[in-house]
Order: sequence, then C-alpha cells, then structure tokens
Amino acid sequence: MKQTMQDFFRSINGKRIALIGMGRSHLPLISLFTKYGAQIIACDKRDRDALGEIADQAESDGAILSLGEHYLDDLDVDIALRTPGMRFWCDELNALRDKGVEISSEMEIFFRICPCRIIGITGSDGKTTTTSVIAEMLKAQGYTVHLGGNIGKPLLPEIETIRPDDIAVVELSSFQLISMRMSPDIAVVTNLQPNHLDIHKDMQEYIDSKKNIILYQNNNEKAVLNLDNEITRSFASECQGKVDFFSRNSTVENGAYLCDNTVIYAENGEKTEVLDIRDIRIPGMHNVENYMTAICAVWGIVSLENIRKVAREFSGVEHRAEFVRELDGVKYYNDSIASSPTRTASGTLSLYDFKIILIAGGYDKHLDYTELGDIICKKVRIAILMGATADKIETAIRQSADYAENNPVIIRVANMDEAVAAAHENAVAGDIVSMSPASASFDLYKDFDARGKHFKALVNALV
Repeated sequence: MKQTMQDFFRSINGKRIALIGMGRSHLPLISLFTKYGAQIIACDKRDRDALGEIADQAESDGAILSLGEHYLDDLDVDIALRTPGMRFWCDELNALRDKGVEISSEMEIFFRICPCRIIGITGSDGKTTTTSVIAEMLKAQGYTVHLGGNIGKPLLPEIETIRPDDIAVVELSSFQLISMRMSPDIAVVTNLQPNHLDIHKDMQEYIDSKKNIILYQNNNEKAVLNLDNEITRSFASECQGKVDFFSRNSTVENGAYLCDNTVIYAENGEKTEVLDIRDIRIPGMHNVENYMTAICAVWGIVSLENIRKVAREFSGVEHRAEFVRELDGVKYYNDSIASSPTRTASGTLSLYDFKIILIAGGYDKHLDYTELGDIICKKVRIAILMGATADKIETAIRQSADYAENNPVIIRVANMDEAVAAAHENAVAGDIVSMSPASASFDLYKDFDARGKHFKALVNALV
C-alpha cells in the first residue's frame, strides 16, 4: 500500500531497525533513518577487521554493530531490511519472522513511498541496457530521472529529493523482486532464461520472483512483455492493465515489432514507423530488441524525435560490448556483463560474421552450457577459458557436433592476467578479442564491474 514519505518517517521513530548486510544500498540509510528517530543495528557476517572503514563509518553515522558468524543471533528489532543477495527463506530470516519481525528491503520501502511514477525493468538478459536507454529517452524529453536499483545507486537514500513530476527508472533483480508486493507504474520484462539457480531453489521460484513486477499493477498501468519468449508471453494472462508486446519475429496489435529494417509501433490499429535500426548506434540485434522494449515503455511520454535522437547518439553502457582499444590491428572488447550463456550467445557472439577470440568462464550458477558450446564452435577461433565454469564450457565445446580438433583452439588459463596475455600472444591483425564470460564473476571478483575494470586495465597496459 502506498504511503507518503512523511508518514513512513513518522512510523519509524523509536523503532529498532536491522540493516542486514553492510553494502552500498544499506550504508546510506543509517544516517537517513537515525535522523528520523530510528535506532539502527548494522549487521554483517564479516568481522570488524574485514569491514575496516565501513564499520567505522557505520558507527560514525549512528549505528550499533552486530558482526561475525553469529551476527543475527538474539537480534531484538522491529524491522529487518535484508540485502538482496540473501536467500529469502533462509533459516536466519525465518527465525526473525517467527519472532514477529517485519522483513522488508530498501527497494520495497522505496516503492511504498516514492512520490513519482516508477518504470521497473527486469529480465535475464538486456535489462541494464534497456534501463539505460529508457532513462536516456526520458532525459532527452526533459524529465528529471532517478536511475537506480540493481543498476547504479540505491534510490531510497535520495527519496527526499524526488519530486512528483520526476520519473524513477529502476532495474530490478529476481532477488529484489522475490518479496515485492507492489509493482511499478510501467513494468518491463525483457526475457526469461535459466539464471541464478545457485541462489533460487528452482527455476519456478526464479520465474515467480520475476512475475511480481506485474502482479500488483492496476488497470491504469502498463506491462511490456517479450512476445518471442515463451515465459514472458505467459505473463500477459495475469496482467491487470494494458499489455504492450515487442517482437523481432511477429507483428503485434499493441507494441513494437520489426518490419525489415524498421521498428513499427502499433496501437489500436494505428501504426507508426519509429526507427530505422541502422540508426541505432550500439551494435547487435539484441540491442534492436532492447530499443523495441524501451520504445514500448516510453510511448506517449517521449516524442519520436527524442527516441530517434537517443538511438543515434547513445554509445552504450560500460561492460556491455564496450570497445577498449585497438593494438597492432587487434580490437579488444569488454563484455563483462555477460554473466550467462544466453547473454554471451545473443550478445558478443551475434555481432560478428567472422570467428573471434573469446575469453570466457567464471563463477558457476549451475547453468547449462550445451547450446553455447555449439555457438562457440561456429563463432570462435580461439576460446580462452578460466574460472569455475571452464570445465563445463570446454566439455560443451568438445561434445558439440560442430567441433573439430583445434576448431576452435581451446586455451586454459588460471586468471585474467593469463587470459589477456594469451589473447595478445595469439591474436593477429584483424582479430576481435572479446571478454564475454558467460558466467558470473564471484569466483575471482567482487562483481562484474570489478572484472571488467581489471580486464580493461590489463588490455590498456599491453605494449
């Protein structure tokens, strides 16, 4: 239920609030909540030595610390905000529920008290680029845009600066959505493929988490769904408001579709030629799909002129097929965001009509690499594999019907330093080297951002 921010802040006066996980979304809340009379207990499984300056800052902002292995034992609080990556039904949260503690999150509270319209975007692949394109289109139209959620920065700490005429554009992960009981004014689902099965108990829980983005809409709100994806297409029957589909393969009655090289928007029998896909600056058919998604989301809010302007000028998001440098005729690209096999297949490996050098592998999210193995055999000259999924990817390549000895060449390395060195050593003028891991980063890095930045630093240091 919607609540004004003033009523919310009055309601937390005198309450004991646990912030579980001292990460970027929780630290700024300490000073905000204490300002309104709440007592904050900052909880983290790491000890003080591991937290270092983070612990000092939390105490300086007014928090009591609860740290170490038993950081949630005997916790006496009224409200607990969980970090998104924490399993929603873990024993520790269940124990708090049994004691009557309200379990919430930064994003749930933001949705409850945000005074402006919210456009929420989720999906397995493409959500960050789609979120960024939507934000750019709204900015071009003159809106004040608050971009955050799973991308960029937490939004609740900025709630006092948000005005009713602004628009919040929020990327939402399954971990954030799993407990959501409010949906955005415009809900976007780019696609759904198996992902994060290392955290979710099964694929159905993952799908159900994502579905929360549309379940709580009313009949005045809108959902944007991928017609070409069987799972997202099935969400339409549970939508209360308007549904816009987007499709690369079929015409649609309401929404965006592709006709030759033109994106068409259809609404109640009227069709508008929106965009020539050759005018989209960022490459790849997956980005054409991202633009169709964004067009559906902003239709009626952003002018055709500004939609086209963004398509011509927007150069993309860091870590997404990002050009790093050219050295000795070899071009290097950073696609660290590709944390699943489908993302690497539909992204980097769809961009070129010749075989490239691929750096792949990382943390194992228990995904299937069989189809990626087939695509690598068709699209990759040299596969440089690292990390926990290297064995899975190599097996998928070697078991592919399209595999032949040394086609592709497979090179195993221990880390990113060795991977970049191997690429540099084996590349010849005209080659493309893309680091597109098809895996998460957590075996060697804090996140995909750290992985991408390390790759870029290594490439830029090559001589």
